[in-house]
Amino acid sequence: QVQLVESGGGLVQAGGSLRLSCAASGGTFSSYNMGWFRQAPGKERDFVAGISRTGGSTSYADSAKGRFTISRDNAKNTVYLQMNSLKPEDTAVYYCAAQTSNTIVLYTTIRRYDSWGQGTQVTVSS
Repeated sequence: QVQLVESGGGLVQAGGSLRLSCAASGGTFSSYNMGWFRQAPGKERDFVAGISRTGGSTSYADSAKGRFTISRDNAKNTVYLQMNSLKPEDTAVYYCAAQTSNTIVLYTTIRRYDSWGQGTQVTVSS
């Protein structure tokens, strides 16, 4: 089973940028679709962005469109989330996840992702 480790979170002012990274090990990274999710205190975990195995297809939540960019480097077994124009409502724990089955379709639902990282905290101050 693949292991995922996120990094790059932190405290940033509104309007600032952060780049999250997720390093994978123990699996065949290039065969997995990858996703970023986030969970704010007292709220459910929500889909943020997803990317297909080759990087040729991406999907974004409405809240992320135009501000966030997901990308991957299969040679480095790493997926990234570039976050620009951050807002206080982006404050959450951000999780990286792998969709290891039915990878013909890039899913946006939590139950389709079967390997998860431990999360990284992103805090945006106003």
